[in-house]
Formats: sequence, C-alpha cells, structure tokens
Amino acid sequence: MSPDLAALFETARAARERAYAPYSGFRVGAAIRDEGGALHAGCNVENAAYPVGTCAEAGAVAAMVAAGGRRIAAILVVGAGATPVTPCGACRQRIREFAGPDTPVHAADPGGRVESFTLEALLPASFGPETLSRG
Repeated sequence: MSPDLAALFETARAARERAYAPYSGFRVGAAIRDEGGALHAGCNVENAAYPVGTCAEAGAVAAMVAAGGRRIAAILVVGAGATPVTPCGACRQRIREFAGPDTPVHAADPGGRVESFTLEALLPASFGPETLSRG
C-alpha cells in the first residue's frame, strides 16, 4: 500500500471506530484527500427514525467543504462487508459533485484489503455540475 493510500486508510479506519451505528451495527468510515492534500474524515451516524442517518462519505464531504476544500483528489471507504464496501448510490452522486470521472474511489475492509475504482466505473454517464452550465 502506498503512503498516500495508507494515510487515507488509517484516517477512514479511525473514523469508522467512532461511527454511531446502534441499529445496524454496520460501521463505516470514509476519508477524502482534497486538492491541497489535506485529509477529511467522516463516519456513518444512524438515527432511530430511518432513513434520517448520515453516510460516512457525506460526513467526509461536509468536513472537506467546511475546511475550505472544493475538489476530491481521492476517497477511501472502510466497512466490514463480504467484499470491500463501495459508496451507496446517493454518496456516489455526492462524490461526483466534487470529483471527476477519473477520481480514485478506494473501498477497503478493516483488515486493509483494498479494491480501487474510478468514479466513472462506479457512476457511469454521471450528472455533474457542468451539466447545469448555461452555455
């Protein structure tokens, strides 16, 4: 694992440990590297009133924006599934708002097994900010 990928993994793994998932028990952490190289983390936060909870990726995007970042250079998601956990459909669209088709999206399990994709592979022919251009 490269140092950049390892830093994303450790940041997402630590966020996953702080997840609030009393209903599903399915804890997820996410880490984003922004255009300036800063790391931003998020974890899932469940709520008794489903589906009011928040995904880890949404939390990481919000943390990035709150810190002044505007572009996702890479994202890594950690969850304990049968295979490494990729972002849900809604989060793929959230990521797309701040990332291009070639942005790396890494999915990992807590043990460090990582599968890597591009955003285009996970969200082909996507709708993005440029779609709304007034050209």
